[in-house]
Amino acid sequence: MPPRRAVTGRSQEPRKRFVEELRLLRAQKGDSLRQLGDVLGWDWSLFGKMESGQTIGSPEVAEALDQHYGTPGLLIALWELAAADPAQFRERYRRYMTLERGAVGLWQYSVSRPPGLLQTDGYAHDALAGGGFKDQELNQQVEARTGRRKLLEGHSPPPFRAILTEAVLRTALRDARAWREQLEHLVEMSGRPNIALQVLPFSAGPHGLTGTDLMFLRLPDARTVAYAETDVGGELIEETGRVERLHHAYDAVRDMALPPAESRKFITRMLEEVPCEPST
Repeated sequence: MPPRRAVTGRSQEPRKRFVEELRLLRAQKGDSLRQLGDVLGWDWSLFGKMESGQTIGSPEVAEALDQHYGTPGLLIALWELAAADPAQFRERYRRYMTLERGAVGLWQYSVSRPPGLLQTDGYAHDALAGGGFKDQELNQQVEARTGRRKLLEGHSPPPFRAILTEAVLRTALRDARAWREQLEHLVEMSGRPNIALQVLPFSAGPHGLTGTDLMFLRLPDARTVAYAETDVGGELIEETGRVERLHHAYDAVRDMALPPAESRKFITRMLEEVPCEPST
């Protein structure tokens, strides 16, 4: 068994430490990447990407490597430190954005705000400003978010299904005009042939996705990946078993939501409750 090295949370580069440990352990074992893939049952290219720092993989992979190398708890502890690194959240999101641009099908579940793909300029500005962005950085972030809408436009856009909880429609912007524009945009987009928009009313009761925003992407190679996001961070999920479990939860919520036609009426009723601007 390789000598056990101390694991602490003091490292300023937890991802780099994880990568170094992976390389060292494989070198000591004398495995090639292909041999590692054959033994553990994952495509060998995944281990190459992990050792180059492109991804940290999943906890299941880290646990399997711990067992293979005879280092119980070491790699999963390093994986957890790397996964908690803020830089890791940014890397996951950048990779998700790259995958989104090539997706051939998309499914979204939103807990408290409209999906980024359906946000107006005004909503994106207020939401990002509330998150602490200012001045030039704020403008750049707004452009980046609203630029994603192009994915749903043009010739043969991919199908997109979005499920919004009722909380999304009741968490209004302070600016009534901007909020009205956002609701009008949702109504307009729900009428497009490639978009199915459903509302999950409060009356649906408890379910398995209460506090997590989810996006699923169907990729050209027929794989489906998921991106799960909470208030404290996000995770790109590519492991088939985890994606399938989340998709089962999503399907259960979809069955509880209003059909698209009823959802459109629901949003229209919410729009009627928004105060009109006073005439001048």
